[in-house]
Parts: sequence; structure tokens; C-alpha cells
Amino acid sequence: MIYEFWYAGLQGVAAQKKICLRECMKTAEAIYYMEETQLRQFEFLNERERNRIIQAQKIRDFGSQYQKMTERGIRFIPYFSEEYPHRLREIQDPPYALYIKGSLPDPQSRKAAVIGARRCTPYGEKYGVDFARALAECGVEIISGMARGIDGMGHRGALLAGGKTYAVLGCGVDVCYPREHIGLYSDILEQGGGIISELPPGSAPLARNFPARNRIISGMSDAVLVMEAGKKSGSLITVDMALEQGRDVYALPGPVNSALSDGCNRLIRQGAGILLSPEELLEEWGLKEPGGRATGKMKIKNEKTLESDEKLVYSCLGLYPKSADQLASETGLGIRKVLDLLISLELQGYAEEISKNYYVISRC
Repeated sequence: MIYEFWYAGLQGVAAQKKICLRECMKTAEAIYYMEETQLRQFEFLNERERNRIIQAQKIRDFGSQYQKMTERGIRFIPYFSEEYPHRLREIQDPPYALYIKGSLPDPQSRKAAVIGARRCTPYGEKYGVDFARALAECGVEIISGMARGIDGMGHRGALLAGGKTYAVLGCGVDVCYPREHIGLYSDILEQGGGIISELPPGSAPLARNFPARNRIISGMSDAVLVMEAGKKSGSLITVDMALEQGRDVYALPGPVNSALSDGCNRLIRQGAGILLSPEELLEEWGLKEPGGRATGKMKIKNEKTLESDEKLVYSCLGLYPKSADQLASETGLGIRKVLDLLISLELQGYAEEISKNYYVISRC
């Protein structure tokens, strides 16, 4: 395994070429000891790549590096290992190896990527959590990139459901990026999930690493759920990769005047699945909610027990968050009155505050 570790760390040779050479030579150890004359027989390698391999053959301390890595609880899974995720083998440019803290997704489980804007709105935050939570409750494993915004909400939703979630990083698995997600990083591991990267431990989170990281997120998933995305969002790069990999793509519709819903609305127009509710998605996938609860319909509460002013505020609520100020303007009631009514509606289960003074209709 130490020669596989050496070969995986070889820089300047594309993963596809590494896999091809490894198939020809049968073992990474054989590549380490091969002569330059033999190396020149492989015409798919260019001169620069051959020189990279020759220089790498001079490295001697990779055995101790491998031992230090394993002592830190980091697992190494090369392409030819039986543990290597079979979904990743299917994509056009699979990583040569994966570095893992924690566990890999269950090969038998359904897996969904939850992705979207880093600077998301309260609307995106809410449904990122809601969809991930509902899917995780039904055994779906959630995969994302642990970035700010929607990625983090997707991980949190899965954790709230007691499910497993997996973060694919654009840096080493021993580097928590962004740093403020150190709590999330720890929670993912404590709940049986995993931190995954194709980059060696200690690798910095450089900008060039993240587009390549995205192909792993989509490649390991059965479906990709886009919760919010602008017209030029990086999430759309993941969508393109998912489509090339034959994965299903779904998007959450949003207001036509929201820049962060523009990408999602365009995806839907182009044929992406529409995320109307977690229940409908679970029904489409043939999954049932725990406890035999009904799926497919959003519950709307009976308004008969509400007072007239409560009904007025309730009628203005919807799936998209509205501020207390906006509700005061729409109802003609004073802001203090509206806040009192919102608290009453929330206590009765009719409304839900998803961020400070922003409310939506309750779906419970």
C-alpha cells in the first residue's frame, strides 16, 4: 500500500493516465522501480510526465509519511482497492485515490448531493435543511462540500435527522475549511459520516481545487439537489458534471425577482426536476417516511380556530420568508401587533421563524 500512496501523491500526471499506467504495470511498486527505457515505451505519456515519474522515483521517505498519516486516523483508498466507491468508477475522470477521515458512504444506500449558493437567503437555508433532514430520516445519505451557505445547511439537516452525511473537501481532510465550520466538521465524524478528499493531507484550500472537488460530490451521488444558484453560480458547474455523469438533477424554484433563484429557475426550464416538497421527492423515489406518515402532500392547518387578525397575518404567509416589517405593510397592522400575532401563530404551529424576524407558513 505504501507504493500506492507514493503513486497517488505523484504530481503532474493526470489521474486517467495514472490509472492506465497502473493497469499496464499491475502494481504501483513496479512503476516505482521501472527503468527509464521501459517508461518511454508508453506513448500515452508525454516527455514532461515521464520526467515527473523519474523525479518521483527518487523519493525515499514516503513509507514514514504513510505511517504518520495512518496514525492520525486518515485512511487511504486507491482506485484499485475494493473499498473504492463503485459510483466514482463510473465517471469519466475518477480520482486516483481518496483520503478519508471517518467512513465512506454505504454502497447500498441512496445518496443525494445538496448544493447551492454560499451567500444564500433564509429561503435557501430553510429548504436546504428541510430537504436534507427529510431525506436523511428515510435513510438517504447526504453529500456536500461543507462550504458556507447551502452546503452547510445540507449537512446540518442530515445531522438533525440522525443521519449520515459526507463532506468532500477541496483541501486535505485534516484541514477544516472554512474554519468556522470546525463544529460541523466534528459533528459529521461523531455521527458516523466522513470527510473525503482526493488531495493529500495538509493540502491547502486553493481556488483551483474546488471545481475538481465538485465532480466527486456529483459522482458519488445518485441525484443532485440545487437549492439556490445564481446565473453564474459555481453550483452550475457541479450540475454540468452531474449531467455528464448521468445523475438526476433537481432544483428548488424561487421568486422570479431573486437573483439567487435565477440559476434554479433556468434549470427547471431546461428540464430539471422540480423540488416542491421533500414528501413528493420521497414519493417519487419510492421511499416512505418513518412511522408510516403520509407522503406527497404538504399539510395546511385549519384556520377556523384563529382570530381574525391572526387569520389576516396567516393569509400573508407562504413558503418564501417574509419579514415582520413586510407583513405589517401587507396587513396594515402595526409592527408590534404583527410581532405579537406571529408569536401566537408560531406557538400554535401555524408559522415558523426561520431567521431573525423572518417567517414562513408552517409545514407541520
